[in-house]
Amino acid sequence: MIQSLMTAATGMNAQQLTMDTISNNLSNVNTTGFKDQTAQFQDLIYQALREPGTLNEDGALPPAGIETGLGVKASSTSRNFSEGPLTQTDNSLDCAIQGDGMFQVTMPDGTIGYTRDGSFQLSSTGTITNASGYMLSPQITVPQGAQNLAIATNGTVSVTLSGQSTSTQIGNLQLARFVNPGGLKSLGGNLFAETDASGTPIVEKPGQNGAGTVEENYVEGSNVQVVQEMVNMITAQRAYELISKAISSADQMLQTANNMKSA
Repeated sequence: MIQSLMTAATGMNAQQLTMDTISNNLSNVNTTGFKDQTAQFQDLIYQALREPGTLNEDGALPPAGIETGLGVKASSTSRNFSEGPLTQTDNSLDCAIQGDGMFQVTMPDGTIGYTRDGSFQLSSTGTITNASGYMLSPQITVPQGAQNLAIATNGTVSVTLSGQSTSTQIGNLQLARFVNPGGLKSLGGNLFAETDASGTPIVEKPGQNGAGTVEENYVEGSNVQVVQEMVNMITAQRAYELISKAISSADQMLQTANNMKSA
């Protein structure tokens, strides 16, 4: 009876993690470039009261053993990197990736962060940065007085310099791809970091070798499906309620056993 209390408690913890994950998804429904997460679980070790394939006391071979499960544990929170909806803007620095790949920015410690958030801005020195002020990598600086900034689908950045009638190329956007993007570490601020699980980045020019293309004047929205998240929330809530009833039932059975012993 005590074991049923502990087993049910692991189930309540699992549903709490599910609710935490869903809450984070819904909180970021309007976050640019956000990728939703799903909590995944595994059953815990089993206590074998009789091993499968063991002869019983009569020498017969039962078709199955007797095993008691000890609950559930979280195995991972997988992230869905499917593309979110594109929204058109009036900012020529806004870029969305159509297809595979991530923008690269230089973090304060000199490492590279990766993001699908292409809502870029200019710093006081003309350097293209993300909303947090981290420079795009490779660095691209817009000359003072430049006009008609344009970003092609292949990542080429060009402007019209003062006194000139033709455009001048000032840099190229590059995209990083990962064999296992689900293994990236979330840093917050719409940024991810490389890990051993994600593998090393494969840096490509947009539109080449499987990399996506860059769409200027667009930003990628969150890929959270609100209706699906609400359904998942109701499912987790009902599961939590049922598991709590299992704990209540086990407690009542223990109380009955204690009363019988006292009597």
